[in-house]
Amino acid sequence: MTPHEYNKCVDLYADSIYRFAVKMLKDGDLCHDIVQDTFEKLWIRVGEIAFEKAKSYLFTTVYHATIDHIRKRQRIGEDMGLERVTDSVSTVSPDLKEILQKGLSLLPEDQKSVILLRDYEGYSYDEIGNITGLSESQVKVYIYRARLFLKNYIGKIENVI
Repeated sequence: MTPHEYNKCVDLYADSIYRFAVKMLKDGDLCHDIVQDTFEKLWIRVGEIAFEKAKSYLFTTVYHATIDHIRKRQRIGEDMGLERVTDSVSTVSPDLKEILQKGLSLLPEDQKSVILLRDYEGYSYDEIGNITGLSESQVKVYIYRARLFLKNYIGKIENVI
């Protein structure tokens, strides 16, 4: 990869990997650091990584960084601000986007990451498997479970309107 191609990668992918990290961690400043570290790692390996593989490399690196940070939080017992909800949403006039974000935050991290990569970023099952290190069948199962949870969490359309 040339320096010009590296700069093109920054232009093309910085926003999407930042968006992915924010959806995983909910901390903008931390996500800026993770994205910057990710591009630093790409720069260090600029001669080894082909331009065509850069997007996958960037998402893989961000995925691992966010999972590492989540595990670190859990090890030190930091409250991540997530609460488990047993009932469906019962707000009179909720914002669907807020409900969906809340539902996403309640998903296990593996399900959350694959649903974000598939439905928000548009990756194929195979690409998600390469990024996360999961088999294609595991990716499909996690996406199915995540969608089922979100469907049950959101409930009937009458609850949302």
